[in-house]
Amino acid sequence: MYVGEWKNGVIEGQGTLTTPEGKKYVGEFKDGLRHGQGTETLSDRRKYIGEWKEGFPNGQGTDTSIDGWSYLGEWKVGQQHGHGTETYPNEDEYIGEFKDGKRDVQGTYTFKSGRQYVGEWKNGEYHGQGTFTLPDGGRYVGEFKDGEQDGQGTRTFLSGKKLEGEWKDGKPLNGTGYDKDGNIQVKFVNGKRIDQ
Repeated sequence: MYVGEWKNGVIEGQGTLTTPEGKKYVGEFKDGLRHGQGTETLSDRRKYIGEWKEGFPNGQGTDTSIDGWSYLGEWKVGQQHGHGTETYPNEDEYIGEFKDGKRDVQGTYTFKSGRQYVGEWKNGEYHGQGTFTLPDGGRYVGEFKDGEQDGQGTRTFLSGKKLEGEWKDGKPLNGTGYDKDGNIQVKFVNGKRIDQ
């Protein structure tokens, strides 16, 4: 059901559109489509407030759900696209770039537990150069692929020990492990550990 302005027999201007499924849109229309500023509330009480273009969220907007999930940022054709902040029900948070609805390019993901990843993303996964820090201060600095440590990198432990070299699928492939004083303790060759 639509209540609002019309132009030449087409929905245009300010109005309210309610569907049988329980969706309600209040805002601007152009050529019969949601276009301009508007608010859409779904039957599950999820709500989008922001800019619309040709029927889709497009531009700046905020999307929230009652479970605690929210996104504040840029949209393109109904998907998160550009810079934004996404907060999850478990209180984790991502601040950075999105592409086609996924974390992409560059961003920071902070876990409620205190862990944090800062770096490059691709298709929603850690991918490229990044730093993963643990709550105890330990960290990995280096390359990631498909969400795993993969490529050249250094893992530093709270004790001062470190392991540097090549990683594959989150595990050391070829590298050297040092104690806090810089003495070699272990080597990895083709994924096999060799104690020194």
